[in-house]
Formats: sequence, C-alpha cells, structure tokens
Amino acid sequence: MKTLKTKLAIALMAAGLSFSAAAADITVAYDADPVSLDPHEQLSGGTLQMSHMLFDPLVRFTKDFDFEGRIAEKWERVNDTTFRFHLRKGVKFHSGNQLTADDVVWTFDRLKLSVDFKNVFSPYEKMTKIDDYTVEIVSSEPYPLVLQTATYIFPMDKKFYSGQANGKDKSAIVKHGSSYASTNVSGTGPFTIASREQGVKVVFERFDGYWDTKSPGNVDKLTLVPIKEDATRVAALLSGDVDMIHPVAPNDQKRVSKTKNIDLVTVSGTRIITFQMNQNSNPALKDVRVRQAIVHAINNEAIVKKIMKGFGTTAGQQGPAGYAGYDADLVPRYDLKKAKQLMKDAGYENGFKLSMMAPNNRYVNDAKIAQASASMLSKIGIKVDLKTMPKAQYWPEFDLCAADMMMIGWHSDTEDSANFSEFLTMTRDEETGRGAYNCGQYSNAEVDKLVNSANAETDSVKRGVMLQRVENILYDEAAFVPLHWQDLAWGAKSNLQIDPIVNALNFPYFGDLVVK
Repeated sequence: MKTLKTKLAIALMAAGLSFSAAAADITVAYDADPVSLDPHEQLSGGTLQMSHMLFDPLVRFTKDFDFEGRIAEKWERVNDTTFRFHLRKGVKFHSGNQLTADDVVWTFDRLKLSVDFKNVFSPYEKMTKIDDYTVEIVSSEPYPLVLQTATYIFPMDKKFYSGQANGKDKSAIVKHGSSYASTNVSGTGPFTIASREQGVKVVFERFDGYWDTKSPGNVDKLTLVPIKEDATRVAALLSGDVDMIHPVAPNDQKRVSKTKNIDLVTVSGTRIITFQMNQNSNPALKDVRVRQAIVHAINNEAIVKKIMKGFGTTAGQQGPAGYAGYDADLVPRYDLKKAKQLMKDAGYENGFKLSMMAPNNRYVNDAKIAQASASMLSKIGIKVDLKTMPKAQYWPEFDLCAADMMMIGWHSDTEDSANFSEFLTMTRDEETGRGAYNCGQYSNAEVDKLVNSANAETDSVKRGVMLQRVENILYDEAAFVPLHWQDLAWGAKSNLQIDPIVNALNFPYFGDLVVK
C-alpha cells in the first residue's frame, strides 16, 4: 500500500513540480483539472475557473454579487427586451487580434449552440452589433437576468477560431472529444497556456498584452496540478510543495488553520443542501403540520457544527444572503418540543414510517448528514428506512422520486433564488421543465405565478419583493427541509493574498492575485 508521502511524491513528480517557487511563480493544487480549453464545451466549475484565467467575461460578479465591468465597461437597459453593452477599446486577444463587437456577437451565437449553455441563453433571440464597440442583446420577452447571464459571455477570437484545421471546422463544439477549440486558445484573459498535459498539469503564463494594466496581480507563472485525494493535497500544501489548494476538506481545516505561515480562507457558498418530502408517496407528508414537524425536528445547526465541522452556513430558505429574495427573518428553526406538538396536532403522536435516500459521495458528508437526520426524526416517532448509495446509482433513483425523503443539493446557474424555485419547488410541468427536480411533488399556484412574474420583471426592487414572498410561502408551508449552504475553503501560503480573489462562485480571480 502506498504511504501518504509516496502518493504525494508521485503526484508532484508526475506534474514535474519543483520544491520551491519564486514570488510570482506559484503552483495550485485542485481536486480535478479542466477537461477542455473550450469555454463552451461544458458548464462546470473547472471550465469557469479556466475561462476566467484565459478569457474575460463581459461582466463578472463581485464578492457581494454585484457586477463589475470587464470587456464591457458600461451598459444600460434600452427597453424591457433590449440591453446594450459598450465594449472596452484596445483589448487584445492572445493571438494579437483586436477585440471588436464582431467577436462578441460571434461568441454569443456560438454559445447558443452549446448544449450545456442552452438553458442559460434560451431567453434570448439574438445579439446584434450596433458599431465596432457596442452590442445589444435582445430577449424574446422581458428578462431581468441579463447581467447574470453576461458573466458567461467570454468573448472568443473570431478570426482565430474560424476556418478549417485538419479538415475540421475550428469553431466546432465537440463534447468530450478532441476539437480545435478544446486544445487551442486565444482569449483576452490574464494568462496564456504555456503547456498542458491532461490529468497531469497545466502551466499558465502571464499575457504581456493583457488589457487590465490596473490589475494588482503579479503572478507571472501559475501551474495547476490535479491532486484528487484530500489528504495528499493537504500534505502538499503543509510540506511547502504547492502554494495553494482547493478544496480543504472539513476534517483538515483545523490542521491547516493552525499551521504556521499557512492561511485557511473560507467563504459561505451558494449550493444549498436539502431534503425533499414526497407528498405523493407518503400521505402523511401532505399535512403541512407534519412537514413543519420534520423541519423543526432536524437540527441543521448541530449538523453544521458536528458533522460539517463548521464547514457550512445553516439555511432557512433557498437563496443565500446576497441573492434577490433573501429574507434575513427566515432563520433555521430547530425546536424538538414544537415538532412533537405538531405531530400530535396532525394525529401522528405515535409517529409513522418513511423511506429516505441520499448519495454517499456527491456532497460533503452527505451520508453522515442523512444518518443524523434519520436519528433526529426518530425523536418525534418517525421511523426512517434509510438507503445511501453512490451518486451513479442515486440519480436514477432520484429521477423516479423513489423515496419519501430524498436529498438534493442545488446551485443556481444565475446566482438568483428564482432558479431554485424553477427547478425544485414549482409545480412539475414536463412541457416547460418547471419543477423538473421537485421530488417533493409540492405545488402552490401562487408560488408558480410569483416566480413566472419575477422572471419577467425588470425592476429589481419589485422583483426582489416577489421572490421574498416566494421564500416566505415555502418557509410557512415547509415545502422542503433546508439544511445548509456548503462552504468553500482554500488553503494557501501566507505570502499569497488570496482573500480578495476567492468568492462564493468557486473560481478565484487569479489574474488579480498578489504574491508578497
């Protein structure tokens, strides 16, 4: 059996890493590496991280979910269906080509062809060029989330990606395949690719022609190396062989935080972990008092403290702080005495049986969370038949809504609470796709109406009020069991100033990283 030290040595030797690094030459270890250089091939965290290094979006999120201009330096809404972006002048691609509106429109049209980005860009009819540095994006109906979706528009070099290479279209999007765009890149971002060995390492070098001369970033070379095992990744950081790692597992965080000259930085994430209560499979769950009893009986604060080792933010609603619709009054509500009274009021003083399913390798400590929840429910007389299984087996069961309670985690692609409702709590509708992951079979006409209205309301204040009302209804009716939002954790040598660049979106802005 390989020792931890041996595993670490193998991982570092495979990546060809040195055991020391200059101030502006760093190595970052992740649990996986990007599978492609094509920003449109798949919608994933690894792809988005890569995109922010090699490209730059029209706009990007700040730490508090506001927006800052990148390739677009200003913008305005023309009317309910038209939004205008004014592009930054003097931006160069890695190829040396100058960025213009033609590149942005070409990129948008290509995005519309991507299977993974189809839902994100389905509200839009087209993007049009007004002049060389102005574009307009047009939606088929009033749509409020233009800036959110603009964070996914990373302008690509039209000239570079047009034409043929080895008899194939250079612009083709090939899922899980070898294409020109998956192995060649010309972006506007702070880094270029110096070398790449799939599954071993990717070496990024600073782009001399980068447009953002005000960026404080001073990293000249960044090597990204995948180290899949948590313990090996942490050992690499603590031994000084890498400069930064993500993620830091909950069980390793105390050790990392107590190590001299190593910083642990955590951020409350936006992926919520919940249980859905299937009203169709178990008649007891149709009673709002029973659902409320379950929510009151599950001590999510204790789960975060004991099982997650503090690596989570307890939730009382779908969307976290910073999202439209967030209501600070909707707090976790563990109250065992109240839970027992609700069960008695509903006629279930002696309890009942229910089935529960959860994955055991999809979310942080998912199986342990399910086991703890089952134990907590036993205190109000609910006998739980719990099954946990690998995610490959779990998701087919989830698609069938095969148990009375099923665990699901969800991250909003638009960083907006309406997205949670669209998929998790709106009435199931196969034609529209609404409620596609609603295994609670929850249905409320007012919620459906409010979410649909909010998705067509371009006044952000009015929209926020609508979404707050949604959150309050779901809270009062115990539509689901909110557990926590998974936190994110990075470890780094203290000379890396990572706090300003990490975010709840889980893709640090490495172009702005300062190494002291």
